[in-house]
Amino acid sequence: AFAALKDAGEVVTWGHYEYGSDSSIVADRLAAGVASITCTRLAFAALKEAGEVVTWGDAGTGGDSSVVADRLAAGVISITGNTR
Repeated sequence: AFAALKDAGEVVTWGHYEYGSDSSIVADRLAAGVASITCTRLAFAALKEAGEVVTWGDAGTGGDSSVVADRLAAGVISITGNTR
């Protein structure tokens, strides 16, 4: 799967849905203001300009951040992922 970051901060995703390409559940949050994107093998995380993290893709590899969502709502300056 791929995720493209456009100059206005919009994220566009495509590819096989099992590999994290389906961002429809968070599409409204990826429409603008994204500063960077990182990924694991099957999930993506976008860091927004305001320090919020938005995740999507396979829940078991990081696509579901609901357990720590309150800690990712603001103030994040960097994200790093791994592939295992």
